[in-house]
Amino acid sequence: MTTALRVIGIIFWLYLGYLTVFLMTSYTPGLPGYSPPFLLFVLDTINLFIHEAGHLFFRLFGMWMHIIGGSFFQVALPAALLVVTARQNLHQVGLPGFWVGESMVNVSVYIRDAPHQQLKLIAKGLIHDWHWLLADNLEAAEPLADIVFVFGILLCLASVGAGIGFIVHGYLQERRGDAGTSPAPNGPRHR
Repeated sequence: MTTALRVIGIIFWLYLGYLTVFLMTSYTPGLPGYSPPFLLFVLDTINLFIHEAGHLFFRLFGMWMHIIGGSFFQVALPAALLVVTARQNLHQVGLPGFWVGESMVNVSVYIRDAPHQQLKLIAKGLIHDWHWLLADNLEAAEPLADIVFVFGILLCLASVGAGIGFIVHGYLQERRGDAGTSPAPNGPRHR
């Protein structure tokens, strides 16, 4: 890998680090004036389509699975991509890992809103998934949201660390390889 590609890679992972800080401190979908960075807007839009597809796919398995299916599928699809990526090319796990973490943070916002039901749903008259799921225990919404949020942030941080770590490791390995294959000081020797 060239130095320019490494620099671009490090800048990209630092940007994802910035997005992780944004997720920790300023991620407030549903509030007036909320304007996320473009990449988070794109991920959240993709997550919404996946979430809605989850409702459709899990409808066959009863009402409870139909309702939980949206949030489950929203996290499970990028998690499946993470597993496939880890099995095929371990040094690329950071990207799907970040997506899983960001998706978990997004779901945590939905869970936290269960007692309040202030988030705008995609259409009027729809069931708020987490209000329905936690109807008998709405006080559990906040602790459950906190757990999902913390795991999501930890996964984002681990993914950023892995992305940078694999770039640095590749660089160091290349340097060691270059040092071991340099020609002898007096030129090549022939037998």
